[in-house]
Amino acid sequence: MNFKALAAGALVAFSATSAMAATEIVVYTALEADQLKAYEQAFEKDNPDIDVRFVRDSTGIITAKLLAEKANPQADAVWGLAATSLMLLDAQKMLMAYAPAGLDAINPKFRDTRNPPTWVGMDVWSSAICYNTVEGGAKNLTAPTSWEDLTKPEYKGVITMPNPASSGTGYLMVSAWLQLMGEEKAWAFMDKLHENVAAYTHSGSKPCKQAGAGEYAIGISFEYRAAKTKAGGAPIEVIFPKEGLGWDLEATAILSTTKHPEAAKKLADWAASRQANELYAASYAMTAIDGVAGKLDYVPANLGEMLIDNDFNFAASNRERILTEWTKRYDGKSEPKK
Repeated sequence: MNFKALAAGALVAFSATSAMAATEIVVYTALEADQLKAYEQAFEKDNPDIDVRFVRDSTGIITAKLLAEKANPQADAVWGLAATSLMLLDAQKMLMAYAPAGLDAINPKFRDTRNPPTWVGMDVWSSAICYNTVEGGAKNLTAPTSWEDLTKPEYKGVITMPNPASSGTGYLMVSAWLQLMGEEKAWAFMDKLHENVAAYTHSGSKPCKQAGAGEYAIGISFEYRAAKTKAGGAPIEVIFPKEGLGWDLEATAILSTTKHPEAAKKLADWAASRQANELYAASYAMTAIDGVAGKLDYVPANLGEMLIDNDFNFAASNRERILTEWTKRYDGKSEPKK
């Protein structure tokens, strides 16, 4: 009898059985594509009985997809979507109340206030401007220091920014301007900004990538992509406008209709863990567990002081009204959707 062959056969059979036994969960996300692999590998290493199948797109598109699927939900959980989007889903009774393990370590400002919460934050992402110094110099432009600067005639046709209906980064900016300036002044500001915008993208990262590549002198984006683009050698200056920064929380939630609640709860537990927060801290200067994040290159140490006093309830409850008005006014310059 060939015991080695039997042992090898048994190992193959065991592996096949283990693979068959793994629970697959569908996770919708707006996390950056270059972040996902590390998160997935770390979670599945600690939870080998669970396979995560990510469905990724921009925040606005994922939010619209979840709402459209309300009658026939496809996702088990959300890992990395704007808290304001999750508040919108929560209002539709689409989220499960669940207190993940270690919830007490989460800063209360980073979670739904109810106990148990329906969503738990991961990190803060905020707006930033990517200014290409080479392109700007060739056009004799001065680097902007404020949102208001972007309405100057010298910037006509050299700015790109995300479409807020598609991009969470775009929406947090528009929401911030409305809160900072008041509705009338904010729409007047956006009218002037629109005159200088060459195109609205369907990605929060793309404007900074475009600026980094010299396609446009200015890309309105967010601090992770700005810092990463500069670290990659692009000739950009990362600018944090002096009036204050729009921001939102990336957050995790379980869909109330999940077919795999125990696996989804394990994901929520892990997403709220210190280990996960340490991964988030590699990209963001503020995480849900205090004391985890350190100073990041090209991001101010006092980033928290630069964030506006964001009314999440305003941003969530007025989302449809704001996006309808924005689309009516400015969508003509949006890039075609793929």
